Amino acid sequence: MEEKQTASQGCGKTLKTAEILAVGTELLLGHTVNTDAAVVAQELNALGISVLYSSVVGDNPQRLKQALLQAFGRSDLVVTTGGLGPTPDDLTKEIAAECTGRKLVSHPESVQRIREYFRGRECGENQFRQALLPEGAQVFPNHRGTAPGCAWENGQGGLVLILPGPPGELVPMLQQEVIPFLKGKTGGVIASRMVHVFGMGEGAVAQRLGELTQGENPTVATYAKENEMFVRITARGETLSQAQDLVLPAEKQVCEILGDVVYTVNQDGSSESCLEETVVSLLQKAEKTLSAAESCTGGLLAKRLTDIPGASQILEMSFVTYANRAKEELLGVPRELLDTFGAVSPEVARAMAEGVRKVSGSFLGVGITGIAGPDGGTPEKPVGLVYIGLCDGERTWVLKLNPPGQAASRAKCRGRASSAALDMIRRRLTGLPQPGAICFSAQA
Repeated sequence: MEEKQTASQGCGKTLKTAEILAVGTELLLGHTVNTDAAVVAQELNALGISVLYSSVVGDNPQRLKQALLQAFGRSDLVVTTGGLGPTPDDLTKEIAAECTGRKLVSHPESVQRIREYFRGRECGENQFRQALLPEGAQVFPNHRGTAPGCAWENGQGGLVLILPGPPGELVPMLQQEVIPFLKGKTGGVIASRMVHVFGMGEGAVAQRLGELTQGENPTVATYAKENEMFVRITARGETLSQAQDLVLPAEKQVCEILGDVVYTVNQDGSSESCLEETVVSLLQKAEKTLSAAESCTGGLLAKRLTDIPGASQILEMSFVTYANRAKEELLGVPRELLDTFGAVSPEVARAMAEGVRKVSGSFLGVGITGIAGPDGGTPEKPVGLVYIGLCDGERTWVLKLNPPGQAASRAKCRGRASSAALDMIRRRLTGLPQPGAICFSAQA
């Protein structure tokens, strides 16, 4: 059996709908979070395949069989994740083969991969169960583990696709092997753009876009992320050029409607861009540097920046000045400001931004102070209150973040504050206004 043989040679059906079935009792017990379904759904939607159902089933042969047969009857493509390992309860492949009338045969290339994987280590015979695959299936090699994935006709005109459960194995297999395979089975070519937005919620964005979100080709859909959101624009055409010709005007409309809350557009349709990536890129292009002084965020702003390759070119210094003494000694924040206004105040945020810029010699200085909670709040200064200062040597902007409408965790408060700081930096570097911020002349 060839590793790249055509799966389901008699299946010429266009794949329009899909169902994801995650297999594993550990998922039902909550011991493992089902991140696989989100990854698979994102990739399938990017191909123009609509995911209609997503469910979890334990390691039970009868329930798994029932779930598979039900899925085959209502979706063009059924994707399973998990249950491909060497233990007796790893039964996904066996049950799926039984449901589709396929016998399992040894796949020589997979046998050899398993031998190489365990070279120099003990390898039990049970490991080679993973190389027993449905006859005639398209095999997807596992470059990070031992269990291959595969796809074959399900007997009802569609396909079944089985993938390993560990994300470290599933994601590269999906991106490198499976997506190229599926692209030829979606009835055309898909083009997508992802418009990333900060500073406006999903509901407000959807309302502004109005009838644009009702179109069928291209489609315009809004999605919420932590502290931001994005708009995916997708179109189908007979050629890539035709699909792009449909996407680009819609992208232009979306960006014009939303204005300066759009901080980037992913041309590959992925959702992997982030504010910190945009800020690092802007600073690199401008050949400018940044330093930060953080209190309530505890270094999260610096952490997010240094997650991006090339951050060493733009981040000169980072201080976590949690204590008032640190604010005084490291940043030069006057004691009288701290005594008079308190550490969580616009006056101190301004002094922190100006102080860190002066100490570091950076082009921009950022200061963040607030009450992340869950304790420490007062009626005058509740949990979630944050002040952010940004200084460029001539001007200093101070932004007040009021507590969100509902109680937020400590992590969410810190994430919200660091995102708002990144957006302030973006706006300064692109000459955009700083909505809600008060501007002062920077003190020498």
